[in-house]
Amino acid sequence: MNKKSQKIKNRYNRVSKVYDLLEKPMEAMSMSKWRRVLIRKVEGKKVLEVGVGTGKNLLYYPAEIDVTGIDFSKDMLEKARARVKNKKNIHLIEMDAQNMDFEDNSFDTVLTSCVFCSVPDPVEGLKEIRRVCKNNGKIIMLEHMRSKHKVIGKIMDLINFIPLNIWGANINRKTMKNLQKAGFKTKDIKYKNIWTDIVKLIVIRNRK
Repeated sequence: MNKKSQKIKNRYNRVSKVYDLLEKPMEAMSMSKWRRVLIRKVEGKKVLEVGVGTGKNLLYYPAEIDVTGIDFSKDMLEKARARVKNKKNIHLIEMDAQNMDFEDNSFDTVLTSCVFCSVPDPVEGLKEIRRVCKNNGKIIMLEHMRSKHKVIGKIMDLINFIPLNIWGANINRKTMKNLQKAGFKTKDIKYKNIWTDIVKLIVIRNRK
């Protein structure tokens, strides 16, 4: 792991105890509702969730789905493990999204929520998701990103250093462009704006 990744990892370990509190503003925007929507869109029996954090999504998976969850913060994973300790279908592993240990085409569905603001090299992380998701598999993302609005976008750029230095999240990532850089075709990407153009629900058919 390079120095940049280690730095972000250390920040998430540091804030793990108060991370759920830091997420309160996002939760206030009906995030629990959208977590359920994410899970309902899952296809197949073998699912990878990248960046599980403290495990808020994990409570919504039905027992018949085999879920592998990864995060590069061991302290965040400890919170997630405590949350799902009685769910036998969920397996949590400390792993870097930019360098996954899984074989190609391992999962029917890959899911993320509010993750690609903090992956140090987002394009590399998206390439890894494309690799481990099966051909014609499904990728489901609930992500916040930089607004295209001229004024709002510039404000997000100016204040980005605050969340970045507190816990490692960038609020001005251009995730839609990063998807294309990672090799996903525009025609295979569908999205819906959830909160202005900042929070999007993205569904991708992983045609390789």
